[in-house]
Amino acid sequence: MPPLSTDLFDYHLPAHLIAQTPAARRDGSRLMVIDRATRTLSHHTFAELPRFLRAGDTLFRNNASVLPARLHARRPTGGQVECFLLRPKEGHAATTWQCLIKPGKKLAVGATFADVAGTFQAEIVSRETDGSAFVRFTTLNGESVTALANRIGEVPLPPYIERSPAPTFASTTSSLDRDRYQTVYANPERQVAVAAPTAGLHFTPEILAALRAQGVLTADLTLHVGLGTFKPITAKMVEDHAIHRELYEIPVITQRALFPPLPGRRIAVGTTSVRSIEDFLAHNPAARETPQIAEASIYIYPPRTFAGIDALITNFHQPRSTLLCLVSAFLTPGSTDGVDWLHSIYAEAVAREYRFFSYGDAMLIL
Repeated sequence: MPPLSTDLFDYHLPAHLIAQTPAARRDGSRLMVIDRATRTLSHHTFAELPRFLRAGDTLFRNNASVLPARLHARRPTGGQVECFLLRPKEGHAATTWQCLIKPGKKLAVGATFADVAGTFQAEIVSRETDGSAFVRFTTLNGESVTALANRIGEVPLPPYIERSPAPTFASTTSSLDRDRYQTVYANPERQVAVAAPTAGLHFTPEILAALRAQGVLTADLTLHVGLGTFKPITAKMVEDHAIHRELYEIPVITQRALFPPLPGRRIAVGTTSVRSIEDFLAHNPAARETPQIAEASIYIYPPRTFAGIDALITNFHQPRSTLLCLVSAFLTPGSTDGVDWLHSIYAEAVAREYRFFSYGDAMLIL
């Protein structure tokens, strides 16, 4: 099999189709349904999803909750600082976090910054080769960094959502984003994501209730979504891209739902669920007796086959992205035919003015 050029995963997207705000209703977003058996597609709304699922099907969902990870502060000289929380340092969750800092070049090890309200002070304790930094926080009354972020942090919207300039301080963060850049089934005890598992944003309590009533099952897992999900492929060949790693957790009950006897189809809600499941199955021939906690290093692109997924709900993804590679592989497992088919599908979506990316519309691949 010859290597795949990254150019194969490029496409033209008019800027006005990049969704800047969510749909008025979560389930009011559009839904393109793709039938792989007949190689046909049809157009619907997400509210119609239950008609395409049946009793015994299982929805595998990423229940990760998004942390309001962007903090605004000032240096002692008065210069503004943006601190983006990535993950706590192991064993130091209450005090030290790996972060992205702006302006990074002006803040060396030992530099300090604080918010104007005096609720936290921070010091850069080390610099990493990937451009991030470890930052030690001192908070008012010993408040955890997670609690601090939930109180004053800003929702970390993706870079392609270009709103009017952000407020100087996060106390005026949009309540709309706090609500809508979060799935309705997000587990507040799993506040481990810096980006939402966006395929799940379309679900409402009403849709979930309707699916339960018709016998559709759910199984939850947690993938710690990181900034790597937005990293484009810069290598000339897809295979040469260095894929990012993300921690995932799969409880025993969800593991068991992946193996026979299967009551119906295994339907992944989003590429994060696919990545967790396929990485798990690549290393485990059967369900474990303990929860699986591991780091997903799997890279999915054509002509890969899939061990644990029979259908996929996903959004429309960025050009030259690993997510686009995954979807094209799923369209025609075991071959590269899905690359051309994906171009046809996306051309149809552009022609019909579907909304793209995180706050955009969805597709169901059966």
